[in-house]
Amino acid sequence: MPGAIYAEGLVKTFGEVRALDGVDLDVPEGTVLGLLGPNGAGKTTAVRVLTTLLRPDSGRAVVAGVDVLQNPNEVRRSIGLSGQFAAVDEYLTGRENLQMVGRLYQMNAKAAKVRAGELLERFNLADAADRPAKTYSGGMRRRLDLAAALVVSPPVMFMDEPTTGLDPRNRQALWEVIKELVGGGTTLLLTTQYLEEADHLADNICVVDHGKVIARGTADQLKARTGGERVEVVVHRPDEIAPARDILRRFGAEGPAAGDIAVEDHTRRLTVPVTGGAKLLAEVIRELDAAGIEIDDIGLRRPTLDDVFISLTGRHAEQGAEDGGEVPAARQGEDRKAGKEAVK
Repeated sequence: MPGAIYAEGLVKTFGEVRALDGVDLDVPEGTVLGLLGPNGAGKTTAVRVLTTLLRPDSGRAVVAGVDVLQNPNEVRRSIGLSGQFAAVDEYLTGRENLQMVGRLYQMNAKAAKVRAGELLERFNLADAADRPAKTYSGGMRRRLDLAAALVVSPPVMFMDEPTTGLDPRNRQALWEVIKELVGGGTTLLLTTQYLEEADHLADNICVVDHGKVIARGTADQLKARTGGERVEVVVHRPDEIAPARDILRRFGAEGPAAGDIAVEDHTRRLTVPVTGGAKLLAEVIRELDAAGIEIDDIGLRRPTLDDVFISLTGRHAEQGAEDGGEVPAARQGEDRKAGKEAVK
């Protein structure tokens, strides 16, 4: 039986740009799916299709048991959405923004006022509640937008890079809110550029690139695909990087990653996939010491989701064309048209 969010063969093109190229998704009820990929991979386009803001060229999508194409109005009644950019009325106060959203969801005035107060406290906006939103900082606007998405408790939530622009304290607060929502049965599709966020929150992860799902599984399963452990070494001087690389190459794991040593010149850090654990680490230390290479730091660690990104896409998560930034004129026109249709 399909999950609370289900997509099959979604295709969306903007002129010559194939933003979605046969995307399949299945998110069980009460779980979190982390949708990851470099900028421009198609994450935001997928969210726009699933939330009825864009019509796909082909494919099928079902959200909360309702077909997205056949009954978009019913889908909108069952979802919450926080997009990439804060969508608040800057001439209303923070409190008025939240009360307005509550009234639009047909809450009575008293209930909307109470809910607005609760969310202002939760998102650390109580002190600024009665100031116009145009006086808020970017981070405050982002928090107000996230609060607006949570005025009601919909069975399905979509959050498109929700913590972009938030400081560490408010990111942690949002993580706790997300955990509470999911604990109460909400299903969440989350796109994020913070890989530790997906590692922390997501039950399952889909990695997309060039509009295709290129990998899926739990965080541990994806990490296992990139190989076992890594030795990380920070040498004391820049001229020691080259000889350290030669030594580490001899200890690299066999297989596709053999000899694949990542070097960060500005931090003098070298990283190599290995097998052998702590015993091998001791051998690396002895070899470096015998070569007279001074070490500032050395350690053994498991692969991270950043390693998964590099392995699967050949680039870091933040690299590539902006998914929500510069877009072809044809795509901008499609988005404006879709937005008008969504509010009819």
